[in-house]
Amino acid sequence: MTRIRTAIVGPGKVAHLHAKGLVNSEFAEFVAVCGRTLPKVENFAAEYGVNAYTDLEVMIKKENVQALLVCTPHPYHRDPVIKAANLGVHCLIEKPMASTLQDCDAMLEAAEKNKVTLGVISQRRFYEPVKRMKKVIDEGKIGKPVLGHIIILGWRDEAYYNSDPWRGKWETEGGGVLVNQAPHQLDLFQWLMGPINQVYAVTRNLNHPYIEVEDTAVAVVQFKDAAVGNIILSNSQKPGIYGKIHIHGSNGASVGAQTEGGAMFIAGQSSVLEPPVNDIWTVPGEESLLEKWNKEDSDFFNRIDAAEYYIGLQINDFLAALIEGREPSVSGKEGRKTVELFTAIYRSNRDNAPVKFPLIPETGAGLDGRINNQPVKK
Repeated sequence: MTRIRTAIVGPGKVAHLHAKGLVNSEFAEFVAVCGRTLPKVENFAAEYGVNAYTDLEVMIKKENVQALLVCTPHPYHRDPVIKAANLGVHCLIEKPMASTLQDCDAMLEAAEKNKVTLGVISQRRFYEPVKRMKKVIDEGKIGKPVLGHIIILGWRDEAYYNSDPWRGKWETEGGGVLVNQAPHQLDLFQWLMGPINQVYAVTRNLNHPYIEVEDTAVAVVQFKDAAVGNIILSNSQKPGIYGKIHIHGSNGASVGAQTEGGAMFIAGQSSVLEPPVNDIWTVPGEESLLEKWNKEDSDFFNRIDAAEYYIGLQINDFLAALIEGREPSVSGKEGRKTVELFTAIYRSNRDNAPVKFPLIPETGAGLDGRINNQPVKK
């Protein structure tokens, strides 16, 4: 069987989930890890039996790396991805793809130029309840999606923001709940509802005075096919986490899932506590299946480590795509859509006006819509 020589850059908390996915993958030969601080990299490498490096180019060339998993903080995805792409290496990038559209486009351009594949982590697409939703929508069993909504209510305390020096700052995190906690749900929203026409939104910091970024965002979304939806996201509610996505169809049928439940998940520090389940299902003829599915999904969830399992599924999909010569399930272009959506929300809040799609990257001191009253260049 063909195995892809793989490596990781950025040996932080989330990288352990990727490393375990590589160790367990039938398609991966996990060979190396790269980071800035040698003792930290060496400890990580020793845990997984791979080689340690502090120079990405040296690692790629010496280890003949074919695929790189990029686990650096998201504002710092651009440089390792472009360097790897220029060396002919495929990249699977932790979510979100980047904090700005400018960085997304630079990575996509490098990938196209060098004919390499980019993928972006969005493992909730692989949840069984979400796959059911996608299947019946694609089969037309709810008619056309006409109304959708996502909601995430959770809490991040001061200790969380102090756990890494880059958290809670515009320059080093690129945003708050939109950029860090919500990309999975934003990805599912646009994936299930379809292309977006315009967004009107507001963002706020309701009760985290010790951070620069937003802890809450609310948006109304108009889609290109006249469907509408809304987004409610907040890190200012406690305890635990509550996350749902519901899609309602033109024939009156509805499908939905609770994707998040229990305590707040922090990669490397806590596990996913409650199983993702379908919480509404009125597809004609399938209404009675909800109880059966929820029992099956809960039983399965209780036998696995969900954080490791679903990232592992996406890693396998990405590596299999390279072997089979196809696009991965979540491509770089798909990853850009999430960045485009949260960028539109920031710009709408800044301008107090609807934002039309597609978006063209802005450059300047305003961080593409995040900081008010700053000069913008288009």
